[in-house]
Amino acid sequence: MSSKCPCGLSEPYERCCGRFHKGEGGAPTAEALMRSRYSAFSVGDSDYLLRTWHPVTRPGDAGADRRTRWTGLEVLETAKGGPFDTEGTVRFRAHYVERGRRGVLEEDSRFVRHDGGWVYVGPVQAT
Repeated sequence: MSSKCPCGLSEPYERCCGRFHKGEGGAPTAEALMRSRYSAFSVGDSDYLLRTWHPVTRPGDAGADRRTRWTGLEVLETAKGGPFDTEGTVRFRAHYVERGRRGVLEEDSRFVRHDGGWVYVGPVQAT
């Protein structure tokens, strides 16, 4: 029996974000990419995180730490980022436990199409 995907959707991991992690197609929207990246943090898939990070902003290390347990994702807002868009933003709240302490990461993330697929650029800078 397959387990529910960490991204919070009802599909099993293998049919939801897991297929993107395996390279079986790309995320069709910015939100789908954001969810798959959250799932990649949850399962410790640093290679996927790096592959889906824009080359201009990509760090040397994806920062997936197995000591951090990701416990829930809330998508708060999306702007653009659809199948026919070239850019989009997704505001989310990710819950985690690290060293026995609960925490929350909230970010408004920017995504663009690069080489035919969605990639994460970084947090939207406040103006």
